[in-house]
Amino acid sequence: MLNWLFGKNKSNHKINLDRIGIDIHSHIIPGIDDGVETIEESVAMAARMQELGYSRMFTTPHVMWDCYRNSPEIILPILTEVQQAVKNAGLSIQINAAAEYFIDEHFMHLLRTGQPFLTLPGNRLLVELPYSTPLLNISETIFFIISKGYQPVLAHPERYTYFYSDPSVYKKLCDHGCELQVNILSLSHYYGANVHKMAEWLLKNGLITFLGTDAHKIQHLDMINKNPGNHWLLKYPFQNEKLISI
Repeated sequence: MLNWLFGKNKSNHKINLDRIGIDIHSHIIPGIDDGVETIEESVAMAARMQELGYSRMFTTPHVMWDCYRNSPEIILPILTEVQQAVKNAGLSIQINAAAEYFIDEHFMHLLRTGQPFLTLPGNRLLVELPYSTPLLNISETIFFIISKGYQPVLAHPERYTYFYSDPSVYKKLCDHGCELQVNILSLSHYYGANVHKMAEWLLKNGLITFLGTDAHKIQHLDMINKNPGNHWLLKYPFQNEKLISI
């Protein structure tokens, strides 16, 4: 039963994520956000992803206009450098780029004016919310994203603590057409007990679509290997794999 998760050599306690197959949330484009800083780190991260069992990944640099003014014109040329370095290192993992869009006025301007986004397979748009205060018109924003032809995917919903008092908001988001992506480290206690508890609640209620690493540094991948989470990784029907063929 545990073979897919830990592999055949249980003495090494190696997590095996080949059943997940594709990671849709990480920060391995160097020097443009709070992720890795060098190409060498990017290659090391890609190698560790491959060791964990991933065959493909969409790295997702922050687009947050107060901090990280990234755009396709900035991200894609550096992605090409990373892809070449990964190929030169003899790795087989496929690396593409989307982005993690913070819902701010700049994001809304891009939507209103039809500017290009970097998307996940299926025209999925990875978005994140503020951590400290809720977005007052989130349902309307989700509807607006969908009206523009995108499938919204909310990054790490388990980390938005202001929703804890009424978690039914997550079901409303899903009912409105939003998909949810939980961080794999939230299934351990890496972000704290409350985040872990909310991640389990979301899973128990069948609200999570995708699993993501949200890896910013190689230590995050090391922690995934040490803290694989719990029984949910064995039985929950994450839908990452369906994105591989898109």
